[in-house]
Amino acid sequence: MKRVDVAYSLITNASKTKVLMVKNVGNSSWSLPGGAVEEGETLEQAAIREASEETGLDVKVFGIVAINECKSRNTQNHLLFIVFRAEIISGEAAIQRPNEISEIAWIEIEKVDALLPFYNNGFAKLVGGNEITYIDEGYFGD
Repeated sequence: MKRVDVAYSLITNASKTKVLMVKNVGNSSWSLPGGAVEEGETLEQAAIREASEETGLDVKVFGIVAINECKSRNTQNHLLFIVFRAEIISGEAAIQRPNEISEIAWIEIEKVDALLPFYNNGFAKLVGGNEITYIDEGYFGD
C-alpha cells in the first residue's frame, strides 16, 4: 500500500458558527479545502497551497485539530488526513479549479456534522477544541 498524506484547512467565520467548505466535482461531496501533499512539501505548505488553489484565499495555518486515516481497497492507498486550524489573511473566495471544485460555501457547523460524520464527538468540537502544536523542523542529518 502507498501512503498518501492529505492536508486540510479548517477555516471558520469570526463567530466560529460557519466553516468554509468546497464541493468536489468528482463525487459531489463536501470537504474542507485541502489535498495531497506533494513531494518535497511540508504539511503546512500543502494546506496553504491547497486552500489557495481551491478557494483563491491566502491562509495562515496554526496547530493540528484532527488526524484521521483510512485504507482504500480501490486505490491501495493508506491515507492520512491532517486538519490544520487556519485563518484567512487575504483574497476573495472564488473557484480556481472548476474541474475539481464546483462550489465554495460557508456552512453552519451543525450541518457540517452531517457532511463530515467521521470526527469523534462531532465537528463542533474541532472548532472549539484544543490544537496540537505543529513544528516543521526542516532537514536534519548529513
